[in-house]
Amino acid sequence: MQRPNDPLAQRTLFNFNLTGPDLYEVFGKYGPIRQIRLGNNSDLKTKGTAYIVFESPDDAREAQTHLNGFHLMERYIVVLYHHPSKQQASALAKAEIRAREQALADEKRRLGMQD
Repeated sequence: MQRPNDPLAQRTLFNFNLTGPDLYEVFGKYGPIRQIRLGNNSDLKTKGTAYIVFESPDDAREAQTHLNGFHLMERYIVVLYHHPSKQQASALAKAEIRAREQALADEKRRLGMQD
């Protein structure tokens, strides 16, 4: 469980394409919103996502509880917490695996071994 002062616990991520004022109207009912960022880059696959940063993690939890699966404009929205630290850890683990695989391939080449 995240600590109450953890800024990551205050972030909410969902897949849907709305305007900023629409999001303030929908999510603002659950507490003060510090920031809303809309994803609009289809190349980076951020189009249709938004980051809603609440002042309080309790408000973010309340919004997630009430709005996940909420039917809005002929669609259902998905509300999730965003955990960039998990994404960064995953990227580091993948980079470490690639480095180990490269080191193994170099050692096999040095020893004249083939796969």
